[in-house]
Amino acid sequence: MPVYAINRRARFDYEILDTIEAGVVLTGGEVKAVRNGSVRLAGSFVTFHGNDAFLLNMHIAKYKKAGPSLPHDPDRSKKLLLKKKQIDYLRGKSQEEGLTIVPLSVYTRGSRVKVEIGIARGKKKYDKREKIKRRDIARDIAREKK
Repeated sequence: MPVYAINRRARFDYEILDTIEAGVVLTGGEVKAVRNGSVRLAGSFVTFHGNDAFLLNMHIAKYKKAGPSLPHDPDRSKKLLLKKKQIDYLRGKSQEEGLTIVPLSVYTRGSRVKVEIGIARGKKKYDKREKIKRRDIARDIAREKK
C-alpha cells in the first residue's frame, strides 16, 4: 500500500477527529500521474453537490508521457466514491460548527487509488505553538542522547 501524497499541513492546522477511506474517480492519465507521485493535497477540501461528495483543489499534474489528444485540467473536481450512509454522515459533520472535511493522504489499495479523508476541527494558534515547542524539546533530547 504505497502512499503517494500526505497532507502534512492538515495534520498541523487541524485536530483530526475521525477518518474515512474513499475511492476517487480519475482518468487514466491521472492515475498514472498519481502513481508517479505527481499529486498535491495542500489546500484541498471536500464539498457536497446533490447526493455526491467532491474533492476540490487536489492538484494532479499532467502525465508526462501522455499525448496531446486529451485536455488536462490539473485542479478539476474529483468525485469521491462513498456509500450513501457515509455521505450523509460526512454532510452532517460538515454542517456542525467548526468542523471541516479534508483529505489526509492518497494511496493505492490493490489497483485502486484511495483517499483518506478526515473530519477535522481547526486548532488555535497556541495549540500550534505548543506542538512546535514539544517537537523542539524532543529534538534536543535526541541530540543529547547521541
